[in-house]
This record gives sequence, structure tokens and C-alpha cells, in this order.
Amino acid sequence: MSAVMVAALRCGVALMWIQNVAWKVPPDFGRANNDGLYFWASKAVAYPVFAPYSAFVDGVVLPNIEVFGWFTLLVEGGLGAFLLVGLATRFWAVVGMGQTLAITLSVLFAPHEWQWSYYLMGLAHLAIFATAAGRSYGIDGVLRKTWSASSGRLAQLMMRLS
Repeated sequence: MSAVMVAALRCGVALMWIQNVAWKVPPDFGRANNDGLYFWASKAVAYPVFAPYSAFVDGVVLPNIEVFGWFTLLVEGGLGAFLLVGLATRFWAVVGMGQTLAITLSVLFAPHEWQWSYYLMGLAHLAIFATAAGRSYGIDGVLRKTWSASSGRLAQLMMRLS
């Protein structure tokens, strides 16, 4: 039953990331209408959590939202896809913690935001990392024996990432 619950957590977090990719719309990621990713990223400037991060968003991210938007879209799409299938889950859990930190630093103090949602996102990624969640009904679990039997660099890397 524990393995099922770990897999359910991993898949639930993956679906959260997949759903959140939907409103990160190229080509301008909301700059023209002040919505979407541009709108939410601007909350880091309007409601600063950490002044250096707010300055970075104001001076670098917002003027280059197209570049950062594509990066965000790819990272969050990767998070959803890799966590869903359970491949390299420890790596993607760390990426998820980083992305959660960026989101938290952007909107934690924005009006009508429930701060615990960001803390819980971070804790969910920590749990995925701690339990090596891809080993429970994921590709990591299926391929781990093959990787451990191989002396190749890629196999050894995948052992570490899973």
C-alpha cells in the first residue's frame, strides 16, 4: 500500500505541473495583455518576498519574458512528464523544489494567495525525493536492475538520478 501511495503522490504532483503548463502561452507569455506568466512573474516586483530576487525579475526576467517563458514551459512540462512516468524522479524532484522556490519568491505575499500551498508543493517534492518515488510503479523501478548491472556512465548516472 505504501508504494501505491508514493506513486499516487508522484502522479498527482506531475498532473499539477501539467495543468499549470496550460496557461504559459507563447509567444509573449502574457506580456501584451498583462496576464499569464508575465502577470504572475510581475507579482515578485509588486509584492517582494526577497529583494534581490525581485530586482532580478524586474531587471532581467520581465524584459526577457519570452526567453524565461519558454524555459519555464519546458521545465514545467518536463516536470510533469518525467514525474508522471517515474523516470529520473530524484532529479526532477530537485528541479521541482527549485521551481517551487521561484514561484514562492514570486507570489508568496501576493493578495489572496494561500502561503501554505507553496510550502506544501515544496514538501511534496521533498517526499518524492526522499522516497525515490519513481521506484514505485515508475520507470525507475523497472530499469533500476538493468542500470545497476551496467558499468556504463549513463547507467550509473541514472542510478543516481532515480
